Amino acid sequence: MSAQVDELVQQDEPAPDEPGEGLAALVAYLKDYAGRVRGGELGSIPALVGLVVITGVFAWVHQGFLSAYNLEALVIQAAPIIVMAMGLVFVLLLGEIDLSAGTTGGLCSAITAVLILRHGASWWLALVAGLVVGLAIGFGMGWLRARVGIPSFVITLATFLAFQGVTLILIGGQGSVILPDGSPLIKLENSFVPLWLGWVLLALVVVGYAATKVNDALGRVRSGLSRPPYTVIAGKVVVLAVLGAAFTYEMGVNRNVSTNAFFDNSAQGMPWVVVLLVILFVVWHFVLSRTRYGRHLYAVGGNEEASRRAGIVVSRIRISVFVICSGMAAVSGVVAASLLQSVQSNAGAGNTLLLAVGAAVIGGTSLFGGHGRIIDAVLGGLVVAVIINGMSDLIQGANSAGYEWVVTGAVLLLAAGFDAVVRRARAT
Repeated sequence: MSAQVDELVQQDEPAPDEPGEGLAALVAYLKDYAGRVRGGELGSIPALVGLVVITGVFAWVHQGFLSAYNLEALVIQAAPIIVMAMGLVFVLLLGEIDLSAGTTGGLCSAITAVLILRHGASWWLALVAGLVVGLAIGFGMGWLRARVGIPSFVITLATFLAFQGVTLILIGGQGSVILPDGSPLIKLENSFVPLWLGWVLLALVVVGYAATKVNDALGRVRSGLSRPPYTVIAGKVVVLAVLGAAFTYEMGVNRNVSTNAFFDNSAQGMPWVVVLLVILFVVWHFVLSRTRYGRHLYAVGGNEEASRRAGIVVSRIRISVFVICSGMAAVSGVVAASLLQSVQSNAGAGNTLLLAVGAAVIGGTSLFGGHGRIIDAVLGGLVVAVIINGMSDLIQGANSAGYEWVVTGAVLLLAAGFDAVVRRARAT
């Protein structure tokens, strides 16, 4: 049965070249990779190219776009979108949709804030309560989809509307609930990792990435399979190290614009939310790429009927993705509350969901199921954040927000159309 399941799994990584080193092996690997790209296996290339181009344009137009202050703003603005998009990747892998992810996050953050301020609960207990509610919501929606057979569009549209009302009732006529000063929930987006710890974390990430890639290559050799040249692995490690070092160094610049003779306070180091994003990425990447559950998830997304015949319990997989999505939505709601230092009565409504879905799709996750990775949420979230941040500086006036959403919508439509074209190319 495991052999049948493995045949159903759609591989996102390009197949490596035969074992060997030197220029000939590298050229052969690059030719094979180029052939797969022409065949429609683009991976994260479009998102990476788009991110570089858009960033380059805004950096050319705005002198301070790549300043430490603006980079920090980009990261903390993108964090809630990226977290929610990570959860949506799981749902999209099955070709499903969760329209209520935004309002689920808003409801869970409202529950957390109300428990802290009106019922005297400790922050960690309130946080756990909010996360548990998110998981329970996901289980309920997944059960209705898998066991009752209600389309996910209908279920999540209903909960999208209902949760807005519940959040409004919880917050009440005050319009918002302000989180207490000094709360660890506020510090998540508004405090910074010590400089030395930032460099230590970067070293751990680079070393861990290098060790994983080398171990994978050795494992393929032991199994008699092909592997990429070590020069390719070394190149990827160097790129990660250089980009990480540049970001860590830039975050070491004091970004406090209020420092003067009477007020001296530093804002140095990467925001703590970056650590959270790295942890979530590592965990969910491991789940999707290195566990039986991940293989089953890709199998169901690729061919549900074949997966069922191979012995996979499809209903459990379907329920699980909604649980994960709603749980991550709850985390995203808390991150958004940390950014605003409060929970609004309309938390999670509006364009919150659209930005998260757009991030996943722009990053490379297919709306039709079967293809997607956690890195898609990260890259797509950065693209969305760069567009919003850059457009806010580029276009001024009463209609500036309108132009921002027109451009963001156009990028999303382009990404969805590109996804459809690539999917058709794979089928031919």
